[in-house]
Amino acid sequence: MHAALRGIVFGTVTLSLALTTAACGSADQADGNDSGKEKKGPLTIGLLLPENQTARYERFDKPLLEKKIKELAGKDTRILYSNAKQDANLQQQQAETMVTKKVDALIVDAVDAKSIASSVKKADDADIPVVAYDRLAEGPIKAYTSVDNPRVGKIQAESLLKELGDKADDGKIVMMNGSVTDPNAKMYKEGAHSVLDGKVKVGKEYDTKEWKPENANGNMKGALSSLGKKNIVGVYSANDGMAGGIITALKGAGFTKDNMPPVTGQDAELNAVQRILSGEQFMSVYKPYVPETSAAAEFAVALAKGEKLDDIATSTSDSASQKDIPTKIVTPLPLTKDDIKKYVGKSGFFTAKEICTSKFKKACDEAGIK
Repeated sequence: MHAALRGIVFGTVTLSLALTTAACGSADQADGNDSGKEKKGPLTIGLLLPENQTARYERFDKPLLEKKIKELAGKDTRILYSNAKQDANLQQQQAETMVTKKVDALIVDAVDAKSIASSVKKADDADIPVVAYDRLAEGPIKAYTSVDNPRVGKIQAESLLKELGDKADDGKIVMMNGSVTDPNAKMYKEGAHSVLDGKVKVGKEYDTKEWKPENANGNMKGALSSLGKKNIVGVYSANDGMAGGIITALKGAGFTKDNMPPVTGQDAELNAVQRILSGEQFMSVYKPYVPETSAAAEFAVALAKGEKLDDIATSTSDSASQKDIPTKIVTPLPLTKDDIKKYVGKSGFFTAKEICTSKFKKACDEAGIK
């Protein structure tokens, strides 16, 4: 969400998404064989990230990916970057531009895992291997790296239940899940339900369009109106951006940080870290960006050079259209107020200067962050 932070799940884990069609991946993927390419000279790697509303992509993912790619392939490596700004159609155009520019490999964090499949196919037809980053896109993906997504939902739910204690019997929670176009959102939700079901009543549950904070805000206002302020004891929020919208709605209903129901999150965004310190948000999930970005870079460079993936992949995954995709999975970690101090200043996290602005100086002092 850094020795512990950089821990990577080793062992064979097969992640399966809901199947809509069954199509087997090529035998050479399953066996970890190379693509047959013999690249000479500097590489050109394409990088497509999904949006810039969530601060992590520009703050951590992009620079860490670029740094690792150049470490592996040389300083003369060209990296072509585009951000889709949460627009699936724009991302398809960006992917096809990468094909036109004949990149040697393409890393894609899909806005919409299904709609990107045609662009992945065009890249594959042009002999450009595609690495699915963070979200398992459909189409002929050659490699995939992400965090243990069901575990993210479990961490959020376990933390929420622990914080609620006996209050879990006194009211209802609101579940604010992510976008239905994101396969990870489905896994977060399933992980959370595996913990929450039978232990707390879910008063209202939403799949939040495009993960947008303003949509989560509107949903939360609806839940407050439907359930009543006094009956809501906690909120499961799938990420930090939505948690911000939820907390704004709760404040509008009269809650303060002293009586705010616990709200979960994910991504350990700067605003969320500050909200956790000040007591407005209960927790987040830290996803270790260094091992995840490193794995994506390693896959992309190896594929661009026509090298085998055996020494990189630690498992395989199945999408709705592809089987036995070489995979590397990273372990997520809970982030509560007590955890922040040990992460401050570590690679992939924020510095004390970034966190402890004048508004949050007192909270930082109380948490021992200097």
